[in-house]
Order: sequence, then C-alpha cells, then structure tokens
Amino acid sequence: MTKLGVLFSVLGVGAGCIPAFAQKQLPNIIVMLSDDQGWGDLGFTGNTFVQTPNIDRIAHEGTILENFYVCPVSSPTRAEFLTGRYHVRSGVNSTTGGGERFNLGEKTIAEYFREAGYATSLFGKWHSGTQYPYHPNARGFEEFYGFCSGHWGNYWNPVLEHNGEIISGEGFIIDDLTDKALDYIRDHKEHPFFMFLSYNTPHSPMQVPDSWWNRVKDRTLSQRATFPEQEDTTFTKAALALAENLDWNIGRVLSLLHSLDLEQETIVIYFSDNGPNSFRWNGGMKGRKGSTDEGGVRSPFCIRWPGHIRKGAVETQLSGAIDLIPTLLGLAGIEYTPLRKLDGIDWGQRLLDEKAPAMDRVLYSYWGGKTSVRISYYLLDAEGYLYKTDIDREQRKDVSDKEPEIYERMKRYSNWFKDELLADFPKKDTRPFIIGHPQETCSKLPARDARISGPIERSNRYPNCSYFTNWKSPEAEISWNVEVEESGLFEAFIYYTCDKRNIGSTFELRTDRDAENLVFTLDQINDQPMLGADLDRVLREESYVKGFAPCSVGTIPLSKGTATLSLQAKTIRNEEAMNFWMLVLKRVK
Repeated sequence: MTKLGVLFSVLGVGAGCIPAFAQKQLPNIIVMLSDDQGWGDLGFTGNTFVQTPNIDRIAHEGTILENFYVCPVSSPTRAEFLTGRYHVRSGVNSTTGGGERFNLGEKTIAEYFREAGYATSLFGKWHSGTQYPYHPNARGFEEFYGFCSGHWGNYWNPVLEHNGEIISGEGFIIDDLTDKALDYIRDHKEHPFFMFLSYNTPHSPMQVPDSWWNRVKDRTLSQRATFPEQEDTTFTKAALALAENLDWNIGRVLSLLHSLDLEQETIVIYFSDNGPNSFRWNGGMKGRKGSTDEGGVRSPFCIRWPGHIRKGAVETQLSGAIDLIPTLLGLAGIEYTPLRKLDGIDWGQRLLDEKAPAMDRVLYSYWGGKTSVRISYYLLDAEGYLYKTDIDREQRKDVSDKEPEIYERMKRYSNWFKDELLADFPKKDTRPFIIGHPQETCSKLPARDARISGPIERSNRYPNCSYFTNWKSPEAEISWNVEVEESGLFEAFIYYTCDKRNIGSTFELRTDRDAENLVFTLDQINDQPMLGADLDRVLREESYVKGFAPCSVGTIPLSKGTATLSLQAKTIRNEEAMNFWMLVLKRVK
C-alpha cells in the first residue's frame, strides 16, 4: 500500500473512498497480452511484412526489453504473470482439464493492486480456471468480460462471460474486447485502474475479418521460416493479418488515453504468452510454441510511461513474466508483502535510469519434461548444450567445452530446479472442480473438463472448446470430479444441439453420494449448423463449434463434499442423444 493509502486506512477511509488528489498519484496500468504471437511478428522486432505502427509506437516511445522470457505455452505464462512465481510452484501442469488452474494459496497481481486502491479489470482470455474460486472475479478482478477457456472456437458474436453471466459477444471478438476496455477506461478516468487486456489472437482458428485479410493476402513474404518447407504461408499471412488487427485495436486504446490526457499517468505494456503457433520468420531462433528453446519462450516486450521510463531505450536485463508483479508495484511506489516468496525481481530502476546496475539472476523455463536455464547471455538447453544467446539465438554452436565453469554452474542450476521445484510437481491434475461456491451464482462444467466412458466421442483431440458427439448408447457417460462447497438445490441447464429426428431422449444427472437424482427428457429442438468453417483462412486443428443453446432440465439437490457428478442417457430416441457442450448449475436455494 502507498504511504497515502496507509494514512487513509488509519483514518478509516476505504480504498474506494480515497480522495481524487490522492488517487491521481498512482499510475494507471494497462497490460496487453497477445496469444501465440512470436517474437518476430511485429515491426519493432524486425518484421518487414507486417504493419504494426501502434505497438511499434509503444516500443519507440518507451523501452524495449530485449531479453524477456515467458513460458512455452499459455496457461503457465499467465500463472507466472499473475502470481510472480514459477508455474510449477502453483500447480499448473496442463492447458486444460483443470491443470491450467494455479493454486488457491497464490496472490494475484490484481489483488495486490486492488488492495492499493485500484479498480481492476480483465478483458479477454483468462485460461486459469472456470469455476469459483478460480474464476477471475474471485482472484482480484472486479470486472471480467471474456472467456475462461484456453482457446475459443468462434470469433464472431461468440458466447462470452460478463462477471460470471453467460452473454453473447458483439462482432469480431478482438474489436469487441477493445470496445469494452475503452468504455471501462472512460468510466474510470478519475480513478487509478489496473487493466489486463488479454487478447486471444493470433491463436487459431485463423478467423480473419475480410478487411484485414485483404490487406495482406497479396503481399510477398520476404522473410520466411528458418526451414521454408515447414512453413504454411497462408497461415503466416493470417497470423500477421491478425497482428495488424491487434495493432489497430491497440491504437484505439492509445488514442483514447491521449484524448483523456492520461498518457503520462498510464503505464502501457505489450508482450506475448509464448512463441509462434506455426513455423514462420522468428529472427532465426530455434523452436516455436511448446519449446523451451529461444523461439518458444523469448517474447516481444515493450513498456511506455511518458515522462518516467526511458524513451527509445533497448534494455538487455534478463527478465520475464514472473517479474511484472514486483516491477509494476515498484514503479507505482506501492509497498507490499507477498503471501509467498516471489520468484520475480524488480528491474524497474533499469527502466528509469540507464546507470542503474544490471541484476544478476537465473531464469528457468519448463514444459513437458524439458527444462532450460538462462543467465545473462547464456542458455543451457533441455538437451544439456550451452549457447551464447547474444551471438547465437539460433543455438547452432555449443560452447560448453570453451566455457566449462559456466557450463558446470548452469548444470547445478538445472539440477536444483529439477530436485527442488519438480520433485513434488504433479504430472496430472487431481483437484476437483468446485461447484456451489457461495459467491458464485452459476457453476459451469464444460465438456472440456469432463471424463467420458462408453461409446461417445469428443469433437476434437484438443479439449478446450470441444463438445461431445456421437452419443449413441445408454452405456456412454459424461462425468466430472466435483466438490460441492455448500449444500443446496440447483437448477440444471444443458448447452446442447439436437435435431428433430433425435429429440426425445431421456437423461439422468446424478452424483455417487446423493440419494436424489434428476431424470429429464430433452424435448426442445436446437438444430444448429457447425460454425466457423467458412470464416477460417486455413483448416483448423481445433474443434469447430455449434450454436449451443441452454435448456433448463429441472432441479437437483447436492450435498456438501466431493463426488462424481455424472450425466447419462437412459434412453436414446433415435440415432443420437445430443451434442453436449456444457452443464450449468444455478443455485436455487
């Protein structure tokens, strides 16, 4: 808390009641995060194909962090940014099925800033848990507009959430998220705010609006992947078209800050959550999304705070997403005491003063059983080879023989990480999905998090945003490992599609510990086509989605405690029971 905040606390004045003259001493903070965007997908990092003048402006009017690292995939990066601690400490072991959730004992960046008197908001992708108390509204974000899954299957008028309520988005998702963020800024211009603008592109599906696709489709790609035969140039152009759409939306944010005279009062940050989601130009670096090599974890990063941090500087300090809690709190002058020891460091002084000393540190990257270690300009990769990254980002020349002391030192670091941090790291998530939390009106159980048995199929091998189909036998069952936080009576809603031929199947919703169950007949037709195929620029790997609609199917009493919650078709009217996307349980009493 700031010194003024402490003073007002002593006087009995709540954070939301701090006078305007005191509030204005705290800078606004906007953290913009892109999804699956490589280091090489922007103008300021050297891409000559893509046009990103607004993101480049943040870089040129602020400071570029040349050696900024994230995780190989999305949910670990978000956990490290949100908690300031390595994701392996907080239990994040997957990108779906519950493994994307960081533990409840962790304190988030939003909670730190909220305690300091900030209004807090998240617009976009969460990817850190769907149900309370893992939901963003339960983890420090007062305002949430977006989705909780790892990726989304449709970018046009999609199903989204607003503070837990399921709603329909308006238009193209990135434009819509920005619209809501702009409204929030206008509403909070007199009050310090912390905003996480978490965009979900250029993650696939590669749904690019015509106006943006037409700008790039006929351009010549002069910069190619290291091995051009691996590159799908249509995918590359789609990714870079989405980058230009992101840039336009970010320009809208910057323009609003200027018109409201908030530029000098606002710290703006831009980075990505992992390496590129395809083989494309990435500065020649080895690796892509999913890899602990340079190309998988080195992220573009720029930060602007006019009149405060250095303008037009390129900072070489080794840094990462885990550093943003201590660094931003330090820049804002907020005193804090972490609940748990942070792995991140505060390098804010390097942004303010080029004469400030560089900070020695070790930075670890881990995913899928592979660990890489970085110090200064050295990288020990997952295979045990040593590289000098200041001259060899491509990781072509092993220098372990020439640098034996550095090599042995970094092997010790790697062994410590494996012995100390990975010793108790869960390889599989066994935590239940919490329903009936007293602060949550509706508990959502998507197909993504369910287990299946019997003759039924998931729509895609990637669980995020998938659904269950080919449900043709009463032997098939969908189930979730749940913990009911508080006993009660719940109204059940099924998000589904079912055509006229198959309507009329009977289902049972039950737990293995409650005597009462819910038997219902699905008698409302919702025959919706597959969405998105005509909007994709390249064939997607993930699941398509349908126009799933909710249907209330009755009430079921659930008692407090852990249980297996199951949904089974007792009778199937014709060929197929239904296509199932999500179960929602709304507390009645």
